[in-house]
Amino acid sequence: MTEEIHSMCSRCAKRTCTPFIKSNEAPVKDGAPDFCPMKLMPDVLENVKEEYRKPDVQEFARLASVQEYECYERVDGGMRTKNPRILELIQFAKKNDYHKLGLAFCGGLAKEAQMLTDVLENKGFEVISVCCKVGAEPKESIGIRSEEKIMGPDNFESMCNPIAQAELLNRQNIDFAVLLGLCIGHDTLFIKYCESPMTVIAVKDRVTGHNPLAALYLTSSMYYSRLMTKEEY
Repeated sequence: MTEEIHSMCSRCAKRTCTPFIKSNEAPVKDGAPDFCPMKLMPDVLENVKEEYRKPDVQEFARLASVQEYECYERVDGGMRTKNPRILELIQFAKKNDYHKLGLAFCGGLAKEAQMLTDVLENKGFEVISVCCKVGAEPKESIGIRSEEKIMGPDNFESMCNPIAQAELLNRQNIDFAVLLGLCIGHDTLFIKYCESPMTVIAVKDRVTGHNPLAALYLTSSMYYSRLMTKEEY
């Protein structure tokens, strides 16, 4: 039985999609590995071009690429980066003429949410913010057992309510949503129900100061080498 080939860009060493050629040259795709999606599904890539031809999509994509360009600067000896993500958020929102920003944040990052709100308001934005615990719904309402509550079986715990966060921001007609520290799964539900364009300013990682890549960088050390231990699934 022939094993199905699927796209595996994370295993590619050729990087055929980012060739070092001049702008007047055409990329040569023949040398791509068999698992390259440019070989496997060229029809998908061709169809996607039609989406980018839609004026609003094309302009959004153009501004995103301009934002990417502005995060680098040429100096003696090469190129360096210059803009942290919070500054990028401000710049990109202004490029798109967004005025009302919706901030969906985790209650565990309430201090950071206040700091971010201060920064954005100082830059002229209106910030509509909603905490994950909005509604004060008990965790039991989604089937959580008493022994599964973080603060112990005898204490009340509000469930995280990302659907309500999304719907409340939808109702207030925000221009752009910003996620700050929602848990895995809760962020998924917010993304599913949010009706506006959105971005993520930070993700939840309780151990690494909300920098999940730190664990990847430490897989070659004793600290997180256990992540590379093979297991049956």
